Amino acid sequence: MEGKANGPSENQAGRSVSGPTNPMVTPLLNDLYQFTMAYAYWKAGKHDERAVFDLYFRKNPFGGEYTIFAGLEECIRFIANFKLTEEEITFVRDSLPGSCEDGFFDYLRGINCSDVEVHAITEGSVVFPKVPLLRVEGPVAVVQLLETPFVNLINYASLVTTNAARHRFVAGKSKMLLEFGLRRAQGPDGGIGASKYCYIGGFDATSNVAAGKLFGIPLRGTHSHAFVSSFMSPDEIIEKSLKSSDGSHTSEDFVSLVQTWLSKIQWSKSLHGIFGETNQSELAAFISYALAFPNNFLALVDTYDVMRSGVPNFCAVALALNDLGYKAVGIRLDSGDLAYLSCEARKFFRTIEKEFGVPGFEKMSITASNDLNEETLDALNKQGHEVDAFGIGTYLVTCYAQAALGCVFKLVEINKQPRIKLSEDVSKVSIPCKKRSYRLYGKEGYPLVDIMTGENEPPPKVGERILCRHPFNESKRAYVVPQKVEELLKCYWPGSSDKRREDLPTLKDTRERCIKQLEQMRPDHMRRLNPTPYKVSVSAKLYDFIHFLWLNEAPVGELQ
Repeated sequence: MEGKANGPSENQAGRSVSGPTNPMVTPLLNDLYQFTMAYAYWKAGKHDERAVFDLYFRKNPFGGEYTIFAGLEECIRFIANFKLTEEEITFVRDSLPGSCEDGFFDYLRGINCSDVEVHAITEGSVVFPKVPLLRVEGPVAVVQLLETPFVNLINYASLVTTNAARHRFVAGKSKMLLEFGLRRAQGPDGGIGASKYCYIGGFDATSNVAAGKLFGIPLRGTHSHAFVSSFMSPDEIIEKSLKSSDGSHTSEDFVSLVQTWLSKIQWSKSLHGIFGETNQSELAAFISYALAFPNNFLALVDTYDVMRSGVPNFCAVALALNDLGYKAVGIRLDSGDLAYLSCEARKFFRTIEKEFGVPGFEKMSITASNDLNEETLDALNKQGHEVDAFGIGTYLVTCYAQAALGCVFKLVEINKQPRIKLSEDVSKVSIPCKKRSYRLYGKEGYPLVDIMTGENEPPPKVGERILCRHPFNESKRAYVVPQKVEELLKCYWPGSSDKRREDLPTLKDTRERCIKQLEQMRPDHMRRLNPTPYKVSVSAKLYDFIHFLWLNEAPVGELQ
């Protein structure tokens, strides 16, 4: 059930925002402690104090040096429709201790996100640790209730988009990438989310019909081994006729036409001895599928034997279709030595084109599946292969190589007073105060460094030298003269302010941004093995303030 729109979702330039894609994304999609804190804030009279939180992550996933930010649209859809129903408030009341006062539940009835501001990096951007993906500002109790949903909506989305982008990088730009992960995904929401975010990350299509309907992602899919093994012989085929593609004539016995071509292939001088009798039940399945989809015939050729049965049977059906003006699509390999089999299949196609004078037959598409991942794609590239498209599922959508991104949501300012979270583990120390973030580009057009500054500091300028400091290591620092400066955080939800609200990009635009951003990255940041870390820094002024606050907040020990 979608929540009722409230506040700026309707009055900001008259543009309404639809509810979350998943109807389970409601204010109750939350950790209990968010509601206990909200009550404690309310009880202490602090609930309306103005707070600023940063949402960021601490380490890039998959041993790499970049991440793709995704999930922003769902966050905006959530806050645009944030409103607790009476039923939800009753459940919260029953879940909290009986000592909680009635006034708190009256407070919950009245809250929405009309006074919350969200600044974010544009979805589909390349992002790095410590730099805020979102800066969320508003009444502290309300913003606290956004923490868990926001982290949930961004964590997996960014992780699987990054995973998809890494697979695209290894496969190369020219290969077709198909997301086949629905059946292995972590539940329906994992399956739907994976299809959407793999598309953003550079995949071309999905097998997931629901995702195709929801998001307009291109769909791909043909048949499984079950379809092939369900046939016993060509004698089962009752309707044997097939009209030519232009409708000018009809082959009354398409089965006989296929069998004639199979006989020609068998007795071809160039192919003689490669195979003998092919599996006739497989041939029956291919013929039946071609009769059903003469314009989209793609066959799974490894049910029995790829080179002794599957490929010859496919070629016979494809040649028969060619006689009627149709062009077969190609084959799919789902087992065996994919590099070797793809090369042998390509040789077979090349021989058919040469032997029978069928233009373009050599270029039949070869799709490979079978538990593919980054490593197997890389290995195939090193071995040499003839695969045109990869169908990738389990390792992609489950993010098998890393379970979570590890996003965090930290308070950095309240009532205009900067706050810091300290830890013995320096990587867990937060960067305080309301900040602005910039990306600085060098002469070659590559990003050099991301820098965070205090909100009121002057922004970096093109051609002016600026000192960039590591947030916590005093010896790591460098001067940069940027050739281009890009401010990263934009206002996607202005709350009660009069700031202009950025339009949410379409899914296609987000995908194109992701691809373009990755192309702008320096190659050594992108490589799979030992990539160069990208530099994330703070201004000299912010560096000094971080360490001043650190010393101010850390208790002084006493030795006895």
